[in-house]
Amino acid sequence: MAITLVNPSGLPEIDVYRQVSVATGSKLVFMAGQVAWDAKGVTVGEGDLAAQVEQCYLNVATALAGVGASFNDVAKLTVYVVDWTPEKMPLFLEGAARAAAKLGVTPVPPATLIGVAALHVPEHLVELEAVAVID
Repeated sequence: MAITLVNPSGLPEIDVYRQVSVATGSKLVFMAGQVAWDAKGVTVGEGDLAAQVEQCYLNVATALAGVGASFNDVAKLTVYVVDWTPEKMPLFLEGAARAAAKLGVTPVPPATLIGVAALHVPEHLVELEAVAVID
């Protein structure tokens, strides 16, 4: 495996991600931000943050699989959420947990969550991008 996830001593342990990833693979995989579109470009879960988060994670998994990678190869996630407030965290975590259960993984690479005013399509509430490393 090209990625080792670590919580270094002296930093807080966060349940939903690790603080650091160490990449030893030879190929970097960068993907476009994934939104809550199905394979036909139809928005999934309009108005439902948890459903959109779930779809975004599933789309990231599909993109990774398309290049021979998986969530085990992800070195970093960046999440953009429209009108983010801390009260939305349970919905975010619910969607991520549903996706993890469907995929049979626990995606916990280092992550950054950024609140934004809007995304390119008004009905999209979240966008998720990943950087992976594969051998």
